[in-house]
Amino acid sequence: MPGRRRYTDPCPIAQALDLVGERWALLIVRELLPGPKRFTDLRTGLDGISPNVLSQRLEELEEGGVVDRRYLPPPAASQVYELSAWGRDLEPIVRAIGRWGRGRAGPTPEGRLSASALLLLVEDLFDPEAAAGLKARVALHLGSEQAQYRITKKELRPESPDGSEPDTVLTASPDTVFSVLRGAEGFATATAEGRLDVRGDPTLAERFFTLFRRP
Repeated sequence: MPGRRRYTDPCPIAQALDLVGERWALLIVRELLPGPKRFTDLRTGLDGISPNVLSQRLEELEEGGVVDRRYLPPPAASQVYELSAWGRDLEPIVRAIGRWGRGRAGPTPEGRLSASALLLLVEDLFDPEAAAGLKARVALHLGSEQAQYRITKKELRPESPDGSEPDTVLTASPDTVFSVLRGAEGFATATAEGRLDVRGDPTLAERFFTLFRRP
């Protein structure tokens, strides 16, 4: 990686920061945690990053063994980036940084929340006690990114769609979901204004937003 300034410290922390300490690097990891993404998908999720910087960070992460690049066969016929097996070991670290960051003082900065960031929050803020006695399957459609969860035994478990219809499907932008989830606006307001669409059980959809600790 010519031209990069590197630490000359044998400590593993310094060595790790040589790989993922540059600006945007860990956010690229965050975006890839749900699964592979195309370059354009990454740009969509990383508000404010330039194409040149994204290309540079991806190259550095690939050279460092954190990210792999592969080509999807036709009909997709596109190049995607994904975390390597070693790169996926960063998941608990990224989640821990998020939990630490939620303890910061001051207002939440203005800006657009990515779908990947929202899905991490949904899983990390889930309150098992609030889901006592609930058995349900809930899908989130967040633009180009989707996720499906099974709620049972006080657990929120991601699952792959099997072709059957979930009990409720919520379609909205990540910012709208986060706004309702953190109590900045009400479920009824978001649905009445058409920013949150519910298909399936509306009572379950409304309860879904009560299953999380306020960030």
